[in-house]
Amino acid sequence: MISAINSALREEMRLHERIMVYGQDVGVSGGVFRATVDLQKEFGKERVFDTALAESGIVGTAFGMAVAGLRPVVEIQFSGFAWPAFNQIISHLARVRNRTRGKITAPIVVRMPYGGGIRAVEHHSESMEAVWGHVPGLKVVIPSSPYDAKGLLISSIHDPDSVIFMEPKRVYRSPKQEVPDGSYTLPIGKAHIVQQGSDVTLVSYGAQMKESRLAAVKLKSENVSVELIDLRTIYPFDRETIISSVKKTGRFLVVHEGPQSFGVGAELIATVNEAAFYSLEAPPARLTGADTVMPLARGEKNYLIDTEMIVRRVQKLLKE
Repeated sequence: MISAINSALREEMRLHERIMVYGQDVGVSGGVFRATVDLQKEFGKERVFDTALAESGIVGTAFGMAVAGLRPVVEIQFSGFAWPAFNQIISHLARVRNRTRGKITAPIVVRMPYGGGIRAVEHHSESMEAVWGHVPGLKVVIPSSPYDAKGLLISSIHDPDSVIFMEPKRVYRSPKQEVPDGSYTLPIGKAHIVQQGSDVTLVSYGAQMKESRLAAVKLKSENVSVELIDLRTIYPFDRETIISSVKKTGRFLVVHEGPQSFGVGAELIATVNEAAFYSLEAPPARLTGADTVMPLARGEKNYLIDTEMIVRRVQKLLKE
């Protein structure tokens, strides 16, 4: 995934001179995860550069650049550091289209590594995608694979509105996947049916797709047919694909790393209840992170959802 992100930025910057890439350590060192490695060497310090440790300034200047005609792609080093920029994002990026009645938009991509699994320190492992998804005017994208990361990032760069592009750092370098050379896009707001099934609809996204895929394989060995869906986009999310699947399977489980209360899972379950209630053969369910701060390194395993947990929850759902 990290190579796919780098490829997307490089290829789009070659094609479009208005694209700027900047943030803390993204220039000289190529980013803490090396997502922007060698971009400054190719495109120069005027298009790829380092900033001060000031997230509000990073996003605020991006807003000014965007309304002036540029296409900034800025990096927040870890998603837990994004909150100093929250005022800029919620007050300006998300509102400028409405404020100007569509005359001005803010085509900005705010990239941020998120989630646990790398035994990081405090403020480095949050999964707060539901917060961003709650803000009217923002789009929130989370890829789970190298192919999706490249296609969705290119779509985000060319979207007329601001996109919060959250990268699950736990899968930055695993798994590997063939990714096409050149530019291609994937539609924002369209989920991907990874596997067709008939017994239960399983929806996930980001790093938890790895465990969900493994769970689907294990359940298949037990003659359970799982329809596995990668959400890809938190907002807008693909209601049609989810509802169509639930009407076919009659059962629904959503898995995500973020906290349970007021989370993505709650929104999806509400949608299923509203649009597919009479097709349900069991109450829709969610398997999520706890309503606690992500534990530090030694406690991560007690927070993250593993394959066996998903298998057991599907088995329980089939008995309800």
